[in-house]
Amino acid sequence: MKKKVLAVLTIISVGIIAGCSSSGSGTTSDSSTTTISGKVADGYLVNATVFLDKNKNYQLDAGEPSAITDSNGAYSLTIDPADVGKYPIVALVTKGVTIDKDTNLPVTSTYVLSLPASAISGNVNSYFISPMSSQLRELMETGKYATIQDAMSALRTKLGLPAGIDMMDDYIAANSTTLHTDAQNMATLMGSQMALVFSTGGATTTVDVNRYRGMMGTIFSNISSIRGSSPNTQTAMTNLMGTMMTNLPYITPGQPYQNMSTAFRGGMMGGTNTGTGTSGGGMM
Repeated sequence: MKKKVLAVLTIISVGIIAGCSSSGSGTTSDSSTTTISGKVADGYLVNATVFLDKNKNYQLDAGEPSAITDSNGAYSLTIDPADVGKYPIVALVTKGVTIDKDTNLPVTSTYVLSLPASAISGNVNSYFISPMSSQLRELMETGKYATIQDAMSALRTKLGLPAGIDMMDDYIAANSTTLHTDAQNMATLMGSQMALVFSTGGATTTVDVNRYRGMMGTIFSNISSIRGSSPNTQTAMTNLMGTMMTNLPYITPGQPYQNMSTAFRGGMMGGTNTGTGTSGGGMM
């Protein structure tokens, strides 16, 4: 009888030890990763590709954590805790694949959105990627703003918004019609230029960072004229599209990265219009 009791106690002890070991492994596993979550919008965007852009080239590369947004435009990335706040998050919105919940239809243009690395601070579920966050990311890339709060203040001023409005906020959940409309206009402008921003070489499609930043700089410089949905706004947007289509080709693909404060040429920021003709580069 004593032998049986001893055997049972031995089995229980082994089980407890095994359980403790399993718990320890789980803790180690959990602490080795962190989750970054949120939503992507101009309206909430379904089937957008979201990724941690470790080499800051605005495109998904091997080894970069990625996810596809769900039916609510939500994403969740599992990343190394050491990477939190180190790299930006990028969302690729793809023509014919990504669905805009504003219309429940596939988007008609491919474009790229992003979230500045400096806005990412920990394991939360509210990182909102939008045209507004994309502008903030580019403002931070200029090196002119010490903090994300400074960049938000600059963007608020350009949009004529009162102090205190959180430019990183989910404007759809907050029912902020003004920000939502302005974001829609920005997304339309971004989508209109992507044939000049994407480069194709053989089977590979890349984002030309200089042209992308030149585009974002131009939008920022003119953002006060593209607010709302009035006929004047639509005219301003049409004129701005034409300006960018004329000037973006002068920014040569592959030249060293510039930030969008580098130069002003005919309303363009981030590239130099040499006036000598359109560069090559296999644009789509």
